[in-house]
Amino acid sequence: MPIYLPESTTTSIDTLTPRQIVSELDRYIVGQHRAKRAVAIALRNRMRRQKLPAELAEEVAPKNILMIGPTGVGKTEVARRLARLAQSPFIKVEASKFTEVGYVGRDVESMVRDLVGLAVDMVREERVIEVREKARENAEERLLDLLLPPLKPAVPSPDPEGARDLDQRTREKMRTQLRNGGLDTRVVEVEARDRSMPSFEVVTGSSVEEIDVNIKDMLPNLFQGRTRRRRMKVPEALEYLTQEEEQKLVDMESVGRAAVTRVEQSGIIFIDEIDKIAGRERAQGPDVSREGVQRDILPIVEGTTVSTKHGMVRTDHILFVAAGAFHVSKPSDLIPELQGRFPIRVELEALGTDEFVRILTEPRGALVTQYKALLATEGLDIQFVPEAITRIAEFATLVNERTENIGARRLHTVMEKLLDEISFEAPDMTEHEITIDAAYVENMLAEIVKNDDLSRYIL
Repeated sequence: MPIYLPESTTTSIDTLTPRQIVSELDRYIVGQHRAKRAVAIALRNRMRRQKLPAELAEEVAPKNILMIGPTGVGKTEVARRLARLAQSPFIKVEASKFTEVGYVGRDVESMVRDLVGLAVDMVREERVIEVREKARENAEERLLDLLLPPLKPAVPSPDPEGARDLDQRTREKMRTQLRNGGLDTRVVEVEARDRSMPSFEVVTGSSVEEIDVNIKDMLPNLFQGRTRRRRMKVPEALEYLTQEEEQKLVDMESVGRAAVTRVEQSGIIFIDEIDKIAGRERAQGPDVSREGVQRDILPIVEGTTVSTKHGMVRTDHILFVAAGAFHVSKPSDLIPELQGRFPIRVELEALGTDEFVRILTEPRGALVTQYKALLATEGLDIQFVPEAITRIAEFATLVNERTENIGARRLHTVMEKLLDEISFEAPDMTEHEITIDAAYVENMLAEIVKNDDLSRYIL
């Protein structure tokens, strides 16, 4: 579950010790100290590997992590925050969405292709920031050419130097007006590329990912789009031309190479719901391909080479973090080879009342803050007293214990039920200040929580 605590200035990732990495994660995630320690060590080991001689660094494999714990305790968020902290390409996939080769569905190599796509976007954005100022200048010159086309007199001027000087002064005045917003209402015609994609159907035995890799190479002109003249206001035209100039200044081949290197050296793939593909093979039924998916994932985790449209990608040093609740199955139900590729195992603790109180109040986008802001749009000032927040947390904990434990996500259902009446009546209410105290929480939730059947279906 995403938990955002207040931002603060962070130091360079290269200088962060495991203790400091845990402290950084504490700013975003409540509890789960053991999981934070495990990922902090994994990240620090990655930094250590980059300082080794090339020959030795090639031999150091990442220590992949298997997180075990119920839903809603922060498994995904630990991995996501770690990737942001490390500024690494990160992708979350669900193991249950993949199928064994030969079945209809996504093949496991698509997770690497998707990761490369994200890395390309990351690198491209960094390069765009580097050239943005130059692109803006070029776009400004092109726009001034549209606003003030160069004069082409039929008869040569007796004073060409003076004519050029006058034209330059006029152009600079126009540039000043452009930067000051004086031309924002003017309309210009721009040669704009039509970005709509052609529609066609491909019938093939290949996967969708392979089509995506090859189709643009086979038919490059088909995907460039046609140009047409569009009328735009000056601010819109300047933005469009700036984007065009950015594309010209950024070398996408270089971006692709850098993205592949970044994925190979610092990519992180989070495989969620890995427990859904655990279990021994049965002769029939919908789970027939579970073990097949594990066998397909195994070479990716072990280290293989995957073909992408930006080049071949080696997965030997990608960090894999797998997670699952393992309610029905257990980690030992995975095939032995796959188990061995996740040597670091950490169990995440279920969240209790104290953690729920912190989640409700401490994060930047805490639930209490969200509901106060939502109802403020109706002119209502909602205040939660500390005792009320404690009772909400206690009710959420109680329902988790009696029914299915869905972790911090239970707070969403409890808060919705608590504020159901206020949210419905808000536009018509005459009072503008409402205080939510422990008595109000008891009145709205106590009967539902006491009735196991009601709480099972409502909360």
